[in-house]
Amino acid sequence: MVSGALEAARRLGADQAEAGANLQQGLTVNVRLGEVDTVEYQRDRGLGVTVYIGHRKGSASTADLAPAAVQATVAKACTIARYTAEDPFSGLADADMLAREVPDLELDHEWAIEPEDAVELARRCEAAGRGVDGRITNSEGASVTTHRGAHVYGNSLGFLAGYPSSSHSVSCALVAQAGGDMQRDYWYAAARDPAELGDIEAIGRCAGERAIARLGARRLGTRRSPVLFVPDLARGVFSHLVAAVRGGSQYRRSSFLLDAAGTQILPSCIHLRERPHIPKALASSPFDAEGVATRDRELVAGGILQGYVLGSYAARKLGLRSTGNAGGVHNLLVESSGETGSFEQLIARMGRGLIVTELMGQGVNGVTGDYSRGASGFWVEDGAIAFPVEEVTIAGNLRDMYRAIEAVGNDVDSRGAIRTGSLLVAEMTIAGAAQS
Repeated sequence: MVSGALEAARRLGADQAEAGANLQQGLTVNVRLGEVDTVEYQRDRGLGVTVYIGHRKGSASTADLAPAAVQATVAKACTIARYTAEDPFSGLADADMLAREVPDLELDHEWAIEPEDAVELARRCEAAGRGVDGRITNSEGASVTTHRGAHVYGNSLGFLAGYPSSSHSVSCALVAQAGGDMQRDYWYAAARDPAELGDIEAIGRCAGERAIARLGARRLGTRRSPVLFVPDLARGVFSHLVAAVRGGSQYRRSSFLLDAAGTQILPSCIHLRERPHIPKALASSPFDAEGVATRDRELVAGGILQGYVLGSYAARKLGLRSTGNAGGVHNLLVESSGETGSFEQLIARMGRGLIVTELMGQGVNGVTGDYSRGASGFWVEDGAIAFPVEEVTIAGNLRDMYRAIEAVGNDVDSRGAIRTGSLLVAEMTIAGAAQS
């Protein structure tokens, strides 16, 4: 199919062409209060084609993979290309950067689970959470999801490769109530290999315990204090850094880290290391969306930004070369050669401050770095959790926040493209009910 699309593009006069095909199938079941809510089967497929006539680019896609539909899609892409403006930076990735080998990264693990068994797992997960405490009064449900698929990419430079992959997850969200106070929380597990999802009932218990812990939440007075982000939220803090050093943000001159390569952006003990070939990891890939081979790299070493996150187009705009990041980063590991420790040890180190366990809103300005988001979590006094907190806003500037990192925990969350532990920031503004 991909080869056929490339051949059709050649016949229609394209100077260069690329095509990517995806096939996906999966099952999702949702259970609420012990009853089946939904059972969904998914089966998706698609083909995307991009052609270049000179430096004019045209793209088209289809979900119909019949030969006639593929031919028509390529023809549409060629027609579009003839009407677009010339762009000297457009084109395929450099041939010498394409992947020559496709290592087996163990990304495909079948979960041969029947819908009835998935429903039973979801029921067990939810029941375990509801049994944590009598104050768990309601549920938003438990879900079990399994997906498998295959991706194939090829281009007119002779590259043609693909690989299968899978993803599986279990989640649970519960509601706790005491008097007029009602709180919700959740937990989940995600993995390529279903054997690595862990104890299904433990996921429900964690969701229940988290919901109970939030009962009795208070508001804080406005103040400045240390802030400790739990790992899944610390990942988001570093995702803003990645967005700021993407090629698009740099060549558009719309980044708070503009022209920052070679400068100190984090404390000298902090390192950001991309490791695309970790077996079974959720963000592992042998090549990027343009067929460029993925490689280990140091994005930040000793706090100094070593370069940008680039696909071919952005790299050409900046006079650089692709870093194999068309489509995103692949397993960015946040590591510290300085202060670290368990979550509990970071709480003790903080002494007095705010643990953030949930963020709301989109108040992040990628141009200025200004950061302001609604938050909830827990207030810490004397190195121990004192009470839950809600309806506050945390604010600062990402440049200042990155420089004020005091420690990264060893409680690493591996459920995403950025792997990090808890993140302790020395000081941020907490806007609450009143000055205190």
